[in-house]
Amino acid sequence: MDTDFDLIVLGAGSGGLAAAKRAASYGFRVAVVEGDRVGGTCVIRGCVPKKLLVYGSLYSEYIENASNFGVDFKDWSINSAILLSNIREEVDRLNALHINLLKNAGVELIQGWGKFVNPHTILVLSSDREKPLMEIKAKRILIAVGGRPIRPSIPGSELGLVSDDMFIQKKFPQKFVVVGGGFIACEFASILNGLGVKVTQLVRGKHLLRGFDRELSDELQKDMQMKGIEILFNQNPVEIKGKIGDLNIISNVNDHISCEAVLFAIGREPFLEGLDLPAAGVQSVDMRIIVDKNLTTNIPHIFAVGDVTDRFKLTPVAIDQGRAFADTLFGNKPRDVNYKLIPTAVFSQPEIATVGLTEEEAISLYGEKIVKVFRARFRSMSKALTQSQQKCLLKLIVDTKTDKIIGCHMIGEHAAEIIQMASIAITMGAKKSDFDKTMALHPTISEEFVTMV
Repeated sequence: MDTDFDLIVLGAGSGGLAAAKRAASYGFRVAVVEGDRVGGTCVIRGCVPKKLLVYGSLYSEYIENASNFGVDFKDWSINSAILLSNIREEVDRLNALHINLLKNAGVELIQGWGKFVNPHTILVLSSDREKPLMEIKAKRILIAVGGRPIRPSIPGSELGLVSDDMFIQKKFPQKFVVVGGGFIACEFASILNGLGVKVTQLVRGKHLLRGFDRELSDELQKDMQMKGIEILFNQNPVEIKGKIGDLNIISNVNDHISCEAVLFAIGREPFLEGLDLPAAGVQSVDMRIIVDKNLTTNIPHIFAVGDVTDRFKLTPVAIDQGRAFADTLFGNKPRDVNYKLIPTAVFSQPEIATVGLTEEEAISLYGEKIVKVFRARFRSMSKALTQSQQKCLLKLIVDTKTDKIIGCHMIGEHAAEIIQMASIAITMGAKKSDFDKTMALHPTISEEFVTMV
């Protein structure tokens, strides 16, 4: 194999795959180095399998409410072992699909872990990182190795799981502690609860979902507690004792919580281990690679995209970064990534989705006199025949000087799908008057966005 390339991509995740295929489409010789399966966190152990778990966990609520719609289920049960097995089969299919897509795009996939030898040379190591396999060289190198979950430095932390581990479990136990208050923690707490697991969630701070609209996060807290999830604020584990299946968690307030398993969902960090960045002269700060607007590191021919950088850590962002990098460097089509309006979602139960400024951010930036908040809180039609007290909350944040919508937020069913469409209008500069002039589609949840007064 010819070991000289125009571009070497370290990592076969969302950003790396997007960059490699786009660069190859412009006629350049590209290699992707990956020591794990192809697809990255999102496909292999993140967004995709997690969303499939979400779908599976929703069925318990559907079945419990089925009698209100005249549907009779006499005997039913949830078997998480079957769900997890089927999800792993789908992940295997996607891994094979992405390998074929690289092949069809003319990209060379090199299985192994990449390590810098010098600014232009990569040493590829075996899966155990012990055996050198080959050296390859390139004019340009893209670092796209992604991130990994953080495990706390406390006694007994090795007894706990991180999000990567959730998808390789044979089945879920009946009593789980979830540590964290961010979106991953809230999503898994909701998933486990929906699958019939008793869940206790330990949150270090006073609220869920730091950085999201406070009103929505408070609404989610209420709904999660209503579904039976025990949420303990101002608590975090300081020690874990016992054995897997019979654990005792000791918290900072000396609470002792027994469970069968614990999930640490306290954040993620760039997966820089083993890259040997100093050998290439690449600088990082707080384990993050600093890049300029063109995604260039301090070394002019070495670039970085995705979760290893100091930018937004979301799959669509990494994909657009990868494509923008390739368009600019290989396609003679220079462009920047737009970070101003990035829609985000939390696939909790119920869902949260948002784009633009939160109410708190808008008031801090523009002032309380300039910002006007429009709200709609109601019970959706899908809950009308049930005893559920869960309600949707929709919010528009408006700059009254320009009438522009500067924030759009929702908690409720199909929130992510609705906000994705709303984000198009808001990215185009839509005003509140534009929403007011839009004809409602009835009866829907989303019509409330165009009927708010």
